[in-house]
Amino acid sequence: MSVVGRGRDEGYLTAEEVGAVVREGLAALPVDGERVLVLIPDGTRTMPMPLLCGLLEEELGPRAAALDFLVALGTHRAMSDEQLSRLVGREVRNGCAGRTRVMNHAWERPDTFVHLGTISAAEVESLSGGLLRRDIPVDLNRAARDHDRVLVCGPVFPHEVAGFSGGTKYLFPGIAGREIIDLTHWLGALATSYETIGRRDTPTRAVIDRAATLLERPLSHLAVVVDHDGVAGVFCGEMRPAWEQAAALSARRHVTWVERPYRRVLSVMPTLYDDLWTAAKGMYKAEPAVADGGEVVIYAPHVREVSYTHGSVIDEVGYHCRDYFLAQWDRFASYPGGVLAHSTHVKGLGTYDPRTGVETPRVLVTLATGIPRDRCERIGLGYLDPSSVDPERWQAEGGADTLVVPRAGERLFRVGPAPDSGRG
Repeated sequence: MSVVGRGRDEGYLTAEEVGAVVREGLAALPVDGERVLVLIPDGTRTMPMPLLCGLLEEELGPRAAALDFLVALGTHRAMSDEQLSRLVGREVRNGCAGRTRVMNHAWERPDTFVHLGTISAAEVESLSGGLLRRDIPVDLNRAARDHDRVLVCGPVFPHEVAGFSGGTKYLFPGIAGREIIDLTHWLGALATSYETIGRRDTPTRAVIDRAATLLERPLSHLAVVVDHDGVAGVFCGEMRPAWEQAAALSARRHVTWVERPYRRVLSVMPTLYDDLWTAAKGMYKAEPAVADGGEVVIYAPHVREVSYTHGSVIDEVGYHCRDYFLAQWDRFASYPGGVLAHSTHVKGLGTYDPRTGVETPRVLVTLATGIPRDRCERIGLGYLDPSSVDPERWQAEGGADTLVVPRAGERLFRVGPAPDSGRG
């Protein structure tokens, strides 16, 4: 089927324009009598979910045999009914909003999964360009098989593991089993966030697209390009083409190209990120625009926990560059690949000399959060008292070598001419 879409390189679509595109796109989906599962983001993504949930119920509810929503949590914390109610814009009680189920993905419960098959080590090696050679078992939330069609409704942003979010990423890791989550995230770490983020075709995307073919259900996408000021684009139709159009617009709307790297970046994190696991996007999006030997400060006084899900493991592992783990793989192979990947993405590029045991990160990462100094030092990150930080003063005093990013986490910064300048 074709993709119905509209996007703007400048300005935003009106609610009426968004509604017109969504209605036309959904009308073309052959959902009559089908059980439809809609995969949606959690509260850590900017997204006009109340508007879109209303349109989905209005357009698909009368035609579909069932219309259910599943929050693609990956390994994030489950959302309460109160949080789900705010997310979808209607009251959720005991996991239901009227006749529509609104469910959390239970990534930690093996009984909720169905095994779809295995991607062989040889195929993984081919898809990843030789970065990884491992069999990858493909386990997915059984709700996807219990429905006739899966519709992804989510935003598209530059992403540290897959290049851009959205698309089949809502299946893997969104509603996937632990092993494929760990292996695909570790693949992203091997490729490095620096080389991956903001690129459409990546090793991880190739693997998760292949995994999605094992579901054997029609896959559709309501892909949205959005920031906290409004909706820049919406694309509805077949999964890959809709995602590609959204990713192309995201590359133009969500990437800022700068002439030269900064010595210091202050990433001011909004409250939708409530632990470092999510607030670390302040590092991911800034790293490509930081000079060698520079510093990224993650400013989030409200963040008091490293990770509500994985904090104890991170306390053991710490934050290190990729080569630190590769040089000591026997020591770290038993740890979850998703945690190791997060560690490398936060630490950024760097080197490790196994002869001396010296690790040299390319940039310093400092936390100006509610996480105490002693814990920051134990896990290998710098500490700055958040009460000493005044973002306006930082920008005024830092001059051209300093970048202050308000509401950081979704806009990517890169050095060089913009691709449409004719030079890149």
